[in-house]
Amino acid sequence: MSDLLWKTLALSPVVLGVTVLVSAKAMAAKVLSPSNNTKVEVGRVNAPIASQASTFIQTEQLKVNQQLVAQAKTDENNVLEQVNKYSSEANNQNSLSQVTSVSQFSDVQPTDWAFQALQSLVERYGCIAGYPNGTYRGNRALTRYEFAAGLNACLDRVNELIATATADLVTKQDLATLQRLQEEFSAELATLRGRVDSLEARTAELEANQFSTTTKLVGEAIFAVTDNFGSGDDNNTVFQNRVRLDLQSSFTGRDTLHTRIAAGNANPLALPGGTAEGLQTFNLSPSLDNSAFIDWLSYYFPIGNSQVYLAATGGIHSDYVPTVNPYFEDFDGGNGALSTFASESPIYRIGGGAGVGFNLAFGGGGTFKPSLTFGYLASEANNPSPGSGLFEGNYAALGQLNLNVGDRLTLAATYVHGYHGAGTPLFNAGGASPVVGTSQANFVAGNVGGNPYVSNSFGLEAAFKPSEKLSISGFVLYSDITGFGADDNGEVWSYGLGVALPDFGKRGNVLGIFAGVQPYLGSVDSDKPYHFEGFYKYRVTDNISITPGVIWLTNPGQSTANGDDAIIGTLRTTFNF
Repeated sequence: MSDLLWKTLALSPVVLGVTVLVSAKAMAAKVLSPSNNTKVEVGRVNAPIASQASTFIQTEQLKVNQQLVAQAKTDENNVLEQVNKYSSEANNQNSLSQVTSVSQFSDVQPTDWAFQALQSLVERYGCIAGYPNGTYRGNRALTRYEFAAGLNACLDRVNELIATATADLVTKQDLATLQRLQEEFSAELATLRGRVDSLEARTAELEANQFSTTTKLVGEAIFAVTDNFGSGDDNNTVFQNRVRLDLQSSFTGRDTLHTRIAAGNANPLALPGGTAEGLQTFNLSPSLDNSAFIDWLSYYFPIGNSQVYLAATGGIHSDYVPTVNPYFEDFDGGNGALSTFASESPIYRIGGGAGVGFNLAFGGGGTFKPSLTFGYLASEANNPSPGSGLFEGNYAALGQLNLNVGDRLTLAATYVHGYHGAGTPLFNAGGASPVVGTSQANFVAGNVGGNPYVSNSFGLEAAFKPSEKLSISGFVLYSDITGFGADDNGEVWSYGLGVALPDFGKRGNVLGIFAGVQPYLGSVDSDKPYHFEGFYKYRVTDNISITPGVIWLTNPGQSTANGDDAIIGTLRTTFNF
């Protein structure tokens, strides 16, 4: 046994075997190796399931040896972070389970050179654990801290055997070998014990002061200085804000309840024709005097392969459907494009409110990864009056086919059928005012206060990422409007193309350029309302970004007189916490 265990130390794959020991006390101190990544979801102070964006955090491996032990204090934060990530991995794997025979490991064969060493540790000492799926993972790298924790667990097992009068299982040679191991790793064991004690103290402090064990607070605050510098400027330079506080609760670990409180004072800039073409994402606020409102209440949960979305208020289509516009889309937050037009296709702005949506993935994976998304949102769902409610009032029903071709190309085809009451804008996201497009497109044939109408809208969206430093995305929209009065019919068009350069100048920065035509009524004989936008998001820290940008609008309002251009300059600062 002495020779066998000493060889175990000399050869790293068997060293890994000692790290998965079953002692619960020692396992709490294990640390993730840098070969494992933890995926961190970063989303809309809202976190829509379909558009979640992914960020990977890779820790640097601690090369601890006798010379670095004296500098252990300077690495304390990194070690604690690794402890947290290792604990997270353990939770994701359910838990390690004790095995009684090495044959229980599906990935360990009798022909493996480490088989006898593992067999002895399992069947003689009973201090090896496996993963719930019956694997051992003997090829995974480990740190010296992990090995020290595993060794300590094995020593505990040996002491237990001695204390229960089974000392005949442990020979003097074995004890001498274990003693040498304990001496070799005494510094690491002492350091690890101290850091685990510190971690336990910090955890106890957090648990004692947190307001809920199932809810976390995610917030966003936007400061923005903006003005219109075009001809016929009727605006002053303004300093505006918007704040969103999102309480995210989980009851099963796989579901999320969003209760978002929002407030702001961002009055939209006045543009010719009362248009919404210059509207920016931070202008979307339920208040203009910093009054606080619950502007979004929704619940996400899985059913089989489907992800289900329920919205009680403030729901929009982009909460549950992929918008296929990376780097520009931030779910109307402060880290994407400046304008509502550049952030997503206007087809997703048709309707909103309360309702349901779900995303169903199908197929066996591989290169083509298709999915279907369906949703129904009603803007008057809470109104019991005749002609309102969930089904008799304004509503928009969406269906979309999504297709991921490898990791570079994403395609989507979208259809939205909507019913809109008298005086209701087409692109209103469930509110009373338009959020994108010209007045003619939102109120076909001057239908402000006129007759109800039905819309059938078709959209194509695509995103192509030829490299990690370049993303190209675009969309085309066509809406067929059928009114319930004379001369109320019309056709609305819109299209756009964006180019984004992620990590431009610095990791986390984004340079974005977008050009297109705002939603316009095809029957109006005038110049098209072109939209050009450029912005540069500069990440100051992980939680603070500054975004200067310019929006150039030609013929805003789709005036038949072909009015003056508008040039909007904005400096936006976003705080995420």
